[in-house]
Amino acid sequence: MLIGVPKEIKTHEYRVGLVPASVRELVHHGHKVLVETQAGTGIGFEDDAYRAAGAEIAKDAAAVFAESEMVIKVKEPQPGECKMLRPGQILFTYLHLAPDPEQTKGLIDSGCIAIAYETVTNARGGLPLLGPMSEVAGRMSVQVGAHCLEKESGGAGILLGGVAGVAAARVVIIGGGVSGTNAARMAMGMEAHVTVIDRSLDRLGELDSQFGPKLNTIYSTVDAIEKHVVNADLVIGAVLVPGAAAPKLVTREMVKQMRPGSVLVDIAIDQGGCFETSKATTHADPTFIVDGVVHYCVANMPGAVARTSTFALNNATLPFALALADKGYRRALTEDKHLRNGLNVHEGRITYKAVADALKLDFTPVEEALSL
Repeated sequence: MLIGVPKEIKTHEYRVGLVPASVRELVHHGHKVLVETQAGTGIGFEDDAYRAAGAEIAKDAAAVFAESEMVIKVKEPQPGECKMLRPGQILFTYLHLAPDPEQTKGLIDSGCIAIAYETVTNARGGLPLLGPMSEVAGRMSVQVGAHCLEKESGGAGILLGGVAGVAAARVVIIGGGVSGTNAARMAMGMEAHVTVIDRSLDRLGELDSQFGPKLNTIYSTVDAIEKHVVNADLVIGAVLVPGAAAPKLVTREMVKQMRPGSVLVDIAIDQGGCFETSKATTHADPTFIVDGVVHYCVANMPGAVARTSTFALNNATLPFALALADKGYRRALTEDKHLRNGLNVHEGRITYKAVADALKLDFTPVEEALSL
């Protein structure tokens, strides 16, 4: 199979779909890889590193899309990229379609086979291709939140961990999954006062056992969220409903009650965000202020630590990329129900129910689309 890797074009996005080591593995399996020139420059891999791994270098994205049977990316295709996709071509990347009707229409119109990293599952009920980036985003959320609390960033001028004789900041994390757990770990490491709110008692029990009395765990209700959010210095939204739009758990009224200079970091912004006042931002202009509260809502947070993120992502995606290339997408999806869960769009039809429901579009079960 001929596999293409275009350069990412989202603002300040330096990650790349394949690192040279992954290219070498695909070539070892008998496949051809076409990489757009300078696709890996942002993380320290020049074209010669890809050539040494066995790839060919394309002059531009148009050549990559025109020649490839499967395109491997990191972020969702931008409008110009959607127009370059063609019927029967495989797209393997993050999609986050539920809050994005424009991209969804572009993929439907293209006739491509779009497989989303974020809805591929595993035998433990997890999301193995979302997990690495959730881990990065969770850790980053505390780092950027601490910076946003500084006065020059619009914050209240609070040091996250306090100092002797001065109280530490109150950090509230909504969602105790991979992102929330990593956020809690970082915030506690910086000696903040940390509360995690989640609706799963089992998960809260696991977090209590893992972190002990240093972590405050609270069962999620509207009342509990309001009580803790309005008194927080930093709130991190880490809620995930796989493939679906994130629920708006923090209302505008709650934001109005927060102290000016408090900070909201919305990790769920890729899925529309879990704060009612959220809107997607970029690394070039990452924050905005609503009712005196600083909002950090960058839709590709892990792109800020692009080298770490790319290696972490490749470790997770490579086995699935090999399966798609070695077997062809139909056989690979037929034999692996977890990879099959990644299929969001197939030849003009939506095959992931949460996306169809969120956008009020017709839904076609995967088994019907693949004639299984």
